[in-house]
Amino acid sequence: MAAQRFVDLLNEQIGHEYAAHQQYVAIAVYYDTLTMPQMAALFYRQAVEERDHAMMMVQYLLDTDSTVAIPGVAAPTNTFADIVEPVELALVQEKRVSDQINALTAVAREEHDFASDQFMQWFIKEQVEEVSSMSDLLTVVRRNRADVENIEEYLRREASSEEADASAPPIAGAGAGA
Repeated sequence: MAAQRFVDLLNEQIGHEYAAHQQYVAIAVYYDTLTMPQMAALFYRQAVEERDHAMMMVQYLLDTDSTVAIPGVAAPTNTFADIVEPVELALVQEKRVSDQINALTAVAREEHDFASDQFMQWFIKEQVEEVSSMSDLLTVVRRNRADVENIEEYLRREASSEEADASAPPIAGAGAGA
């Protein structure tokens, strides 16, 4: 069983992941209303990814016979001053999540909860990638704020066939029913 302090924080983190999911949906909708399909698609994908992170955490708690307590989340920001502001918000959010993930890892180590420490390693790697890609996107959006087509073209060029990460933790419910 995972250390109780870690379990409590991981349950909180599930809420943070769902809040990030909601925020990314709101950002995607904002770009959809501006007819920026590449930006909208990027943030819809980000939303699904955040939801999957929450469900990975749920599965870990289930696997360790720990209590799962799904918290509620505050409403996301739905209005933005310009096309730059949502990406700025997303970068701040990713940096905050990185801090939260690092804090969870620190608690696992303090509690000598080595399985939970190992579980968190994938999320640390993921957050490095998320902060880097969102930082790059912010640079591009700031530089091209007056040229939406350049932003959309950048995303088309950068789009790659994303394969599932075989090292990712299992997602609760992913194998259920059909």
